[in-house]
Amino acid sequence: MKKREIGVREIVTKNARETKKVAALLAEEILKKKLSGSHALVIGLVGELGSGKTTFAQGFAKGLGIKESVLSPTFVLIKHYALKKLFKTFIHVDCYRLDDPKELVPLGWHDLVTNPENLILIEWADRVTSILPSRLVTLFFRYLDETTRIIAIAEAKKA
Repeated sequence: MKKREIGVREIVTKNARETKKVAALLAEEILKKKLSGSHALVIGLVGELGSGKTTFAQGFAKGLGIKESVLSPTFVLIKHYALKKLFKTFIHVDCYRLDDPKELVPLGWHDLVTNPENLILIEWADRVTSILPSRLVTLFFRYLDETTRIIAIAEAKKA
């Protein structure tokens, strides 16, 4: 898959609190700028185990105004949260256990990504690239040391 990257930038976080804060700010920016379209807004998180994806997802959910505890849906794969601003549903997906991207299809994947009222955050998005929409935002996580992470943000379109 070829990608054309637009506006790549890197952010260094020194601890989990900073990672959550960056995530919350991104969520707030999405709501403020009304970044919705004709399909769901999809954000893919890519990085090795322990690189901060779930921590980011927790901060992102908080930035959207979600009050309940957000845990990675590793065993249920998809978790839905009601939203009140711009989007109706925040959908948190964890693809860590998937062997084939098509495993998301029976869970209503195509309906989820075509619904413009959905905001979807996918952990381990690199495991399902073949079924991701052409317009998505990808965040790449790198583990530097016990507390420090680099988050690279890129909007990409499949070529």
